[in-house]
Amino acid sequence: SLATLAKARDEKVGGNNPLSSRDPHFPAKAKRVIFLFMAGAPSQVDLFDRKPDMHKLFKTKLPKSVSKGQRVTTMTRGREQLVAPTMFKFSQQGKSGVWMSELLPNLSTVADDICLVHSFNTNAINHDPGKTSFCTGSEIPGKPSMGSWLSYGLGTLNKDLPDFVVMPPAFWSGKVNVQALYARLWGSGFLPAKHQGVRFRSGKDPVLYLNNPQGIDSASRKRMLDALEELHNLQLDQQPDPQLETRIAQYELAYRMQVSVPEVMDISREPEGTLNSYGAVPGASSLANNCLLARRLLEKGVRFVQLFDWGWDFHGTNPKEDIRDGLTKKCATMDRPVAALIRDLKERGLLEDTLVIWGGEFGRTPFREGRTAGGKVLGRDHFPDCYSMFMAGGGIQGGITHGQSDELGFSPAENPVHVHDLQAVSYTHLTLPTKRIV
Repeated sequence: SLATLAKARDEKVGGNNPLSSRDPHFPAKAKRVIFLFMAGAPSQVDLFDRKPDMHKLFKTKLPKSVSKGQRVTTMTRGREQLVAPTMFKFSQQGKSGVWMSELLPNLSTVADDICLVHSFNTNAINHDPGKTSFCTGSEIPGKPSMGSWLSYGLGTLNKDLPDFVVMPPAFWSGKVNVQALYARLWGSGFLPAKHQGVRFRSGKDPVLYLNNPQGIDSASRKRMLDALEELHNLQLDQQPDPQLETRIAQYELAYRMQVSVPEVMDISREPEGTLNSYGAVPGASSLANNCLLARRLLEKGVRFVQLFDWGWDFHGTNPKEDIRDGLTKKCATMDRPVAALIRDLKERGLLEDTLVIWGGEFGRTPFREGRTAGGKVLGRDHFPDCYSMFMAGGGIQGGITHGQSDELGFSPAENPVHVHDLQAVSYTHLTLPTKRIV
C-alpha cells in the first residue's frame, strides 16, 4: 500500500523516495540540460545566418517571390518591408569553418563544439505565446514545462537540491511582467508540484522562505519537521495519499537545502582564473554569475537548469533599440560567459552528457522594422518562420550546421526544424538513443 511505501522512505536517493532517479528504457545520451533562453529573440541574420548576397537588395522591397504572402506582426503590417542586410562582418571559425558574426568572438572559439541550426520555426508571433510555447510545448498556459517533464520522467540525481532550477534575469522581481517572463514558464502544469522549477535569485537569500524565521534555530526547525512528519505518517496509515507523501519529501528537501544552497551559490570559492573566464564577480547579479552557477549546480546533481537573459528585443523604434549599437552591447554580456560555460563543461568531462540549448522564442526579420523613423534607427521585427539556434553536448554533433534558410533568410530551404522537434530531441537525448544531427 502507499502507507507501506511511505514508511519505507529513506533519506538517500533511491529506494522508495518519490524523487529518486528512474532508469530510462534505453541508455541515454545525456543526463542533464542547461537551457539558455535569450528572451526577446536574437537576430539570426546578424549573428549566425550569413547572407552575403543580401546587400544587393539593400533598401529594396522584399520580393513577393520570397515573402509569398506570409504573415507579419502588427508592427510591420501595412508598411514597406525593406531588405536590411547585416552591418556586421562574418568569418569562418574553428576547424569546421562554421560562419559566425564578429559580435561573437568568444563563442567562435568553441565553434567546433556546437551545432548551429538555421531552419528553426515556430507558430507564435508575439513574446508571451512564443515563450509559453517554447518552454511548455503549447501557446496555451497550463502545460508542464520542459524541466518538469524531465524531472517527472527521470527523477533526481541528488537528495539535497531541487531537480529543476530556474534563474531569471537578476533584476526581475516576479511581481511585474518583464517581456512575458511568467512563473508558468517553469511550472509543472498538471504534473505534481514537486516537478516545478525552483527559482534561485542572486543575493543572500537565493530561495525565498528557505532560511529559518527569526528566533528559530536549526535544531528547533528539525524538531518541528520531525513532529510534522509523524502527524503526516499517522494520516497516511489511515488514508494513503501520494500528494502527502510528496509533501513530506519536499519538507525534508527544504531542510537539507538550508545547507546545500548557500554552499553551491557561493562562487567566491572558485579559482580566480575560472571567475575571469566567465567574467563573474562574487556578489554581483549577472548572466556571467548565473552561467558559472549553472555549472556548479550540475556538478551537485541538478537535472535541469534554465537561465533567462532578457533584452534581445530590438525593434529600432528609438535610439536605444538600434540593433547596431544595442545588439553589440547585448552580445558583449552574453558571448563571454556562454562560451566559458561550454568550455568549462568540456574540460570537466560534463559536456558529453549535458545538453546545452541556446536560443529565443523566435527570430527577427531580414527586413527593417516598419516603425523606424526616417531610417535613422535600424530595428527588426518578430519573425517565427525561420531563425537560428544552437545546441552542444549531450550527443549532439559539434562543428556543423543543420538546415538552411533561403537566400534572404525568410523561409527554411532545407530540413526545417519546428520548436516541437527541439523538445522531442531534448527528451529523446535524455531517454532514448537517437541519431545525431548531421
